[in-house]
Amino acid sequence: MSKTEESAKGAIPEGRNEGAVAFLKTRRSRPAKMLHPPAPEGEALRELLTMAARAPDHGKLEPWRFIVMGPETRAAFADAAEARGRERGLEPARIEKSVSGFRTSPLIVAVVASPKPSDKVPGIEQILSAANVAYGLLNAALASGWGANWLTGWMAHDEPLLAETLGLKEGETLVGFIHIGTADRTPPDRPRPDIDAITEWRP
Repeated sequence: MSKTEESAKGAIPEGRNEGAVAFLKTRRSRPAKMLHPPAPEGEALRELLTMAARAPDHGKLEPWRFIVMGPETRAAFADAAEARGRERGLEPARIEKSVSGFRTSPLIVAVVASPKPSDKVPGIEQILSAANVAYGLLNAALASGWGANWLTGWMAHDEPLLAETLGLKEGETLVGFIHIGTADRTPPDRPRPDIDAITEWRP
């Protein structure tokens, strides 16, 4: 039997990375409220961003960018979001829940989808590429021993707020805020999808 036939029947390829497989089987985000200093900085943070940027990117357009939100930026964003929430008439409790993480998280990286003009690569593919970058950053942080979480919320879709505070341009969207820091414990795992219920096995 050839190696191709063995692989098709469930054999394990020689290049299987057991460490990576074990990580992906058990990866678990850490809630932002669980994170505290220290957080990656300098070359440690650059390494995480470099790993995240190794994402599927049809056309090599790099249709995404990072905004590393330092303490001053996080505080200013929280203040602006609080004011914007009141302007929109949101419930005070909802506003507080949304902005609290920006006052407490030791590091936040905003991942921005920044599509490029292209006749070959549709905009949706470029946004999906940016989403892969966000997930890559989340996993890079977790695999490196940090705690991390990918959050959005109403602020991630409020164009005036994002333009004013983070300088997002027309056509750009916020894929998510990646909160990164140190977590001393792992929360209980949550129910996972029933693969048989969401998979069609077609001949």
